[in-house]
Amino acid sequence: MAETIKIEPGSVQETLIIPLYGRKLCADMFPNLYKDESAARLCARLDYDFADMDKKAESTLWKFGALEAAMRQIDMEWEIRDYLLGHPQAAIVNMGCGLDQTGRACDNGTCKIYNVDMPDIIAARNELSPAGERELNIASDLNDFTWMDAVDGSGGAVFFAAGVFHYLTFEQAKALVNELARRFPGSRAVFDTVGKLGKNLMRQTFKNFGMDNYDDCLYVEDPSELDSWCSAARVSTRGYMLGYSDMDDPAVTGLHRFLARRCDGLVKMRIVRMDFEEPKAVRG
Repeated sequence: MAETIKIEPGSVQETLIIPLYGRKLCADMFPNLYKDESAARLCARLDYDFADMDKKAESTLWKFGALEAAMRQIDMEWEIRDYLLGHPQAAIVNMGCGLDQTGRACDNGTCKIYNVDMPDIIAARNELSPAGERELNIASDLNDFTWMDAVDGSGGAVFFAAGVFHYLTFEQAKALVNELARRFPGSRAVFDTVGKLGKNLMRQTFKNFGMDNYDDCLYVEDPSELDSWCSAARVSTRGYMLGYSDMDDPAVTGLHRFLARRCDGLVKMRIVRMDFEEPKAVRG
């Protein structure tokens, strides 16, 4: 039986509990939409009082939040698997990974998996979910591009970030995708964005993280803005909630669908995909 790990209140590990619990809740509530056995296994290994979260999980807000998390993971996994169809030995790179196991969920048996996050987060990940076969955990700030040195993109690469780009500034986000395009031609980057209203709705979250650069953080009102980010990128976007799936699950209610349409429309929640050009052939 796996050893139980004590999670201390206020620790780095505790900051990872909410998204982990959210993924477990997603799988429990919407089993026809989303599956994540790893989240349940990890939660079972933790010596942590989930009573407060269990109570909150009964609220309409938390249930819809779980649906949001499920849909985002479904979207990301769709894009990763789509890329792997043409690049079966590609690198799957989870930027800002936390304890997320999307790379393993999409593992085709020949790809390589990389998980990138801040050193304290990777230390927690190494303890709770050590790297497996063909997998590497990289401790780095995403804005320090030296982490890319560890990624083998010889078979292609698909980079994804779930709920991460909101915390980057416009300039940081642009610099990141341009560096990916330069280093990994033929690769794909996938991330989620919100419009200005969505960013304002996240104001308290930014405050909770102690971020004082809230006004500089990324939001995207018009998807056409993204076309100017990187000259080597072909950009496409889809709605976050309904762009990839019709949410066919008996647990999805009419209220859920109403809120999902508002999220994709009014809040401008989108999945952004950037396909970077292959190197141009040199004529002899």
